[in-house]
Amino acid sequence: MVPIQMVDLKRQYNKIKPQVDAAIEEVLNSTAFINGSAVQQFSAELQTYLGVKHVIPCANGTDALQIAMMALGLEPGDEIITPSFTFIATAEVIALLRLKPVFVDIDPKTYCLDISAVEKAITSKTKAIVPVHLYGQVADMEPLMALAARHNLYVIEDNAQAIGADYTFADGSRKKAGTIGHIGCTSFFPSKNLGCYGDGGAIFTNDDEIAAKLRMVANHGQSARYYHDVVGCNSRLDSVQAAVLRIKLPLLDQYIEARRAVADAYDAGFADVPAIITPYRAENGYHVFHQYTLQLEGADRNKLQEFLASKGIPAMIYYPVPAHRQKMFADFGGAEFNLPVTDHLTHRVISLPIHTEMDQEQLDYIIQSVKTFLNTPA
Repeated sequence: MVPIQMVDLKRQYNKIKPQVDAAIEEVLNSTAFINGSAVQQFSAELQTYLGVKHVIPCANGTDALQIAMMALGLEPGDEIITPSFTFIATAEVIALLRLKPVFVDIDPKTYCLDISAVEKAITSKTKAIVPVHLYGQVADMEPLMALAARHNLYVIEDNAQAIGADYTFADGSRKKAGTIGHIGCTSFFPSKNLGCYGDGGAIFTNDDEIAAKLRMVANHGQSARYYHDVVGCNSRLDSVQAAVLRIKLPLLDQYIEARRAVADAYDAGFADVPAIITPYRAENGYHVFHQYTLQLEGADRNKLQEFLASKGIPAMIYYPVPAHRQKMFADFGGAEFNLPVTDHLTHRVISLPIHTEMDQEQLDYIIQSVKTFLNTPA
């Protein structure tokens, strides 16, 4: 059996090696390492794929979130509502800009923002909401956008884990995750569903004015070369990474289906295990399974992780400490937030390997190993 990885990037690369190598060589030969044609072409191709007017590439997903907030003209002390059950970058950039993170609880099934909790958290200082499409599941955007409209709030989608996912509205129309709010942000970290071979990110919007501000902020605040209208930053997707992404973008839907097939196999394998709650799939969202995350009831999550490691099976905990309980947010009153669902899940979730190259032998071995630990017939 091939050794099991959380994400097997080497096997994925080997399948597209000739195309990737040729694309990188083309960049090397051009010596246009920054803002080369590959960047412009990838941006246009991603716009078409997502059905969005503007894609602004940047250096990474964290930068994407920061640039989005800077472009909206938010001021220190403004409140930003976001989940605590997320990778730290979501909340970190809020604090970095001296805005105030307001943490709210999540839906126990989807692990995404609880809309009723968001509504209760809105104050006169609230300026934006940052939903996170966690693990590949799309947050319930239609009621969230309606709520934001009623209160004149911006919505910045953290789409680092759900690029390619669809959301279906009540009227049957569909949009891609990251294109529904005022701004969408994503990461192309190598392990993402659409990952490059280094750091990379992008920002999406359908608003021309916002797009102009995003581009300005990402490029030192320049409106024209050497004319700096606002305080900005320097955040660019380099040409080599764009070249890799151009090869992988046409394969994204295929990659998503491969991940969903792995999730289907896990779902079937764990259907008869009382201690396991398998990932929920919302009817109005198309889960792209960046992670396959189990919820354990009545079982020791950490001991399961240790047992699987002894069997050569990596398993990860995303995330063991929620943002509001991190030391970095002590000055923002993080521990004062009452988030029972978040606290419950951080002690019970565990993510199993899932990627585009998994085979049935690996899946059977993982499923059997989990069942063995839980004393469930394999």
